[in-house]
Amino acid sequence: MNRTEMTSSSDDEPMRYVMLGTDETTTEEKLEKYTGEVDWSYLKPHYQSGALLYVDPSLSITEVGKAIADDDLGRVADWRGCGDLVVPSEPHAVYWESANLTFRALVVSPFVLMQPV
Repeated sequence: MNRTEMTSSSDDEPMRYVMLGTDETTTEEKLEKYTGEVDWSYLKPHYQSGALLYVDPSLSITEVGKAIADDDLGRVADWRGCGDLVVPSEPHAVYWESANLTFRALVVSPFVLMQPV
């Protein structure tokens, strides 16, 4: 955490305080923090808003999330171009609504990445 010293006018002793809102975790640590297993009911609103992205199981969801967080447009475009990263369509949603599946989800605002477990 970032610590800053200030001198108190009353006793000239330094005061230590912690800056609120400072997050020194790495991108990878943040991605792990926002990754978890969910069912379709959690993902459905993100699908309906157009923010859901399906990550092919052959890829690491964390690696894809890092590329999006880092604005690595080339890698993201490559994955989209070969169909490894897609926006789910209605047939996918209908199937996932009826199936009892678990997904790994990763929030990389404004997107939610999902991958079957």
